[in-house]
Amino acid sequence: MNCEEILQLLTSRPDPHAVEGMARYGIVAKKVYGGWSTPALKKLAREIGRDHALAQKLWASEIFEARALATMVDDPAKVTERQMLKWARDFDNWAICDGACINLFRYTRFAHQKCVEWSARPEEFVKRAAFSLMAGLAVADKSAVDEAFLKFIPLIKCAAMDDRNGVKKGVNWALRQIGKRNPALNRTAIAAARQIQRLDSRAARWIASDAWRELQSPAVQERLKRQAKKPLH
Repeated sequence: MNCEEILQLLTSRPDPHAVEGMARYGIVAKKVYGGWSTPALKKLAREIGRDHALAQKLWASEIFEARALATMVDDPAKVTERQMLKWARDFDNWAICDGACINLFRYTRFAHQKCVEWSARPEEFVKRAAFSLMAGLAVADKSAVDEAFLKFIPLIKCAAMDDRNGVKKGVNWALRQIGKRNPALNRTAIAAARQIQRLDSRAARWIASDAWRELQSPAVQERLKRQAKKPLH
């Protein structure tokens, strides 16, 4: 299928009720049709395969479903820093921001660098992308050493007082995922949560209490204990 055929397919079954439901969860875009679930888009992406040029055309359509699909079919090896910033500036909701970070950006060679750069950006969803990337890397970058994530802790603390919903939830996500990576980072993240808790900010207190609750939970602690007992290869 070419781009025109894909766009026709994506817009062929609008679902106003789904659009309304998405809006209640903060997923609002210039053009959204609501007829495609994430699993359905992933299935379509597998049928299409990797196609960098197609991804650019899909993104340019400004259609939510097409942009979501673009993040799934683009080739991380061909993504440039310029493209990453261009797309990030286009983010208009948390879903497309997180989709781009989790499906695509975290697999590029610029991912760790963008966590640092974007954490200071003024735009809500570009800033959120920094922390979505941190969360994604904590899960996906198996070869990264702890120091790669320790450098994110001061950035998390610095952004913890940003009360914009998109940012504070991204900061919380990053802190929780880093803290679930291994026992050492768990201890570091819990200590960071305690420090954030003392900040004079409602957003910071929410970030800290929510992260502390999960990171100290029996389920997480038991999993980390089992992980620590595994033999090194």
